[in-house]
Amino acid sequence: MKAPWHLWVVGVLSLLWNAGGAYDWVMAHFAADSYMGMMTEEQRAWYSDFPLWAEIFWALGVWGAVIGSILLLLRSGFAQLAFVLSLIGLLGNTLHSLTSMGNALVDMMGPGSMAFTAAIIIVALLLWFYARAMARKRVLR
Repeated sequence: MKAPWHLWVVGVLSLLWNAGGAYDWVMAHFAADSYMGMMTEEQRAWYSDFPLWAEIFWALGVWGAVIGSILLLLRSGFAQLAFVLSLIGLLGNTLHSLTSMGNALVDMMGPGSMAFTAAIIIVALLLWFYARAMARKRVLR
């Protein structure tokens, strides 16, 4: 089956969106002075104190999404799995964020941080639903 035009639009836009998360992950893990220098001391300490399980969820969320976007562009049915893994990672990392600091996280990161987190979750869910729909229509192999 020929790929519909929207597959390319969704694939490219999702790759650009998820590249932002990958950039954040890479910069936070390699502690680029230009990146971490924009944060408060409290924010830098929070990032450096991530437990291993939260790091694993964060990586799974970020890299699962990037791989899912690439697989979507390659028309692979494995895009669904990558997006599910990304959602699991995202939810695990969000759980860590909310349980480690609660309302203090909002104070530290700003009021828009919760809205942005909600937007990330919604986009991740939509990408999974989209990949699943394309697989069911046999657009993805």
